[in-house]
Amino acid sequence: MDAKLLQSRLLELIRRTSCELPPDVVRAVDKGWRKEKKGTTAKYAFEVIRDNVILAGRKSQPICQDTGTIICYVDRPRWISEQDFIRAFEKAVVQATRIGYLRQNSVDSITGRNSGTNLGPGSPVIHFHETGAKAMTVRLMLKGGGCENVGVQYALPNTGLGAGRDLEGVRRCVLDAVHRAQGKGCGPGILGVCVGGDRATGYVASKETFFRSLDDVNDDPVLARLEKSLLKEANTLGIGPMGFGGVTTIMGVKLTARNRVPASFFVSVSYMCWAYRRDGCSLSEAGKVTGWLYS
Repeated sequence: MDAKLLQSRLLELIRRTSCELPPDVVRAVDKGWRKEKKGTTAKYAFEVIRDNVILAGRKSQPICQDTGTIICYVDRPRWISEQDFIRAFEKAVVQATRIGYLRQNSVDSITGRNSGTNLGPGSPVIHFHETGAKAMTVRLMLKGGGCENVGVQYALPNTGLGAGRDLEGVRRCVLDAVHRAQGKGCGPGILGVCVGGDRATGYVASKETFFRSLDDVNDDPVLARLEKSLLKEANTLGIGPMGFGGVTTIMGVKLTARNRVPASFFVSVSYMCWAYRRDGCSLSEAGKVTGWLYS
């Protein structure tokens, strides 16, 4: 694929991700708005969110001033190397930052200096997976700092929560995470939860669940039941959007599991804000967009 053509395709992916919420998220926002009582602060919060989404899409401007951590997953066929993709993606990130699709959002953790380009050690985050498919699939997530700050990881057993090494213990951890996040993280949020793994892989897997659709059903029937019950229970806590009270505290719960060593049992909870920014596309070797993943 021509490098400049790939860069232009990736720039459009960044624009769509930053400025347009996927249809499943828009439906969830509309559902939450309908459920809240007229005249309440919760209803007003949803009205502001809905207006924000419409205006951002219409003007191709970021949905949120915090355009977040840039997280990219690439299913890479043999016709493109990792280095060729990285070069094209980084150029697209710099261009998107200059245009304004991305905020100047990458800060050196030692010096405090902002690169002004969103490039630097660990920025952007890119995960590669080799594939035998002919097309390349690119998925992009922009995860804001506010919702990242309220993510939490538990080690079971947790005596403070009365949580043992079982699914009831997992349930207690997830509900505690929702309670701790109230009023923070720009709710209503979406939870990504990994049961098991180590401290690093648990958090990675919990974020990967955000690439699922809000409308889907977990392939594991046990986890599917737990997702459904946690969503229902979290929305009885009365926290509501932005912590203003109401019936829509969480718009989705997505669980996954990873094997663990016997000595450890981690529950990793990642929190995504209402500005649930993720998109993806499939690209042919000739540079044609053969499909958008969340349209």
